[in-house]
Amino acid sequence: SSGCSRAVVRDGAPSWSPDSQRIVFFRETVGHPADLFVMRADGGDVRPLTKTEKASEGYPAFSPDGKTIAYESDAVGGNFDIWVMDASGFNPRRITTSPARDVGPSWSPDGTTIVFMSDRDNPEFDIYTMAADGTNVQRLTTGHTNWFPQYSPDGTRVAMHTGRDVHVLDLATKQVTRLTTDPANGMFPTWSPDGRRLVFMSWRNGVTQLFMMNADGSDQRQIAAAPQGSSIDPRWSPDGTRVVFVVTPATDPTAAPPPDAGSQIYVLDLATGAVRKLT
Repeated sequence: SSGCSRAVVRDGAPSWSPDSQRIVFFRETVGHPADLFVMRADGGDVRPLTKTEKASEGYPAFSPDGKTIAYESDAVGGNFDIWVMDASGFNPRRITTSPARDVGPSWSPDGTTIVFMSDRDNPEFDIYTMAADGTNVQRLTTGHTNWFPQYSPDGTRVAMHTGRDVHVLDLATKQVTRLTTDPANGMFPTWSPDGRRLVFMSWRNGVTQLFMMNADGSDQRQIAAAPQGSSIDPRWSPDGTRVVFVVTPATDPTAAPPPDAGSQIYVLDLATGAVRKLT
């Protein structure tokens, strides 16, 4: 955002390409709704993928073959639906048409299925799956509030946060296992590529920071000495070496950031613990 004449920039929801070479994210500027952008994993070569003056796009996710990006958009009637487009930004197409909010898409490892959250059957969000073309919608959760589902790398489980805690749903047995216990809370889980660990965000220390745990919930520990502010929305790189995340100035995790506050994308190198700013 250096040298940018537009006011405060909010960057958010970063997500990796399957080869870990690029990061897709949304960028919102004052007076301009969010568009999707893609950049190199070092923060260089930032390019817009969408240029919609009236609509917001968010929470993008590359398909496992890298050819398609799923995302949420309110381009039709101001209501959020799940869309997909070519990874180049061309050929956007809407795949959910519910009058409710359909958001937060994530792909199954084989690319045939998208898991997402919707409030179509419940005042709160539940988790659903559908085929990659939008057909065969199935409801996975009932009641409470369920957010930001992510398929495990072997496709057998879905991690999400329910209320303020990380839970894992076994797709075969439909059994849900709670891995964190508020106030040692956990939200926005992301799997390691080998499926053995999860990174998540927690405000158990009074400010939102990144933590890691084993996939059974054991050995929970903070992983990043992050910059001032809140560290949110982590995503583990497919090559296993890095976690991309967002830093917002709001230190109270339950409060919205002030209207003049920006947010930037950072990356954590898991081997060295080094944190670097990308945007």
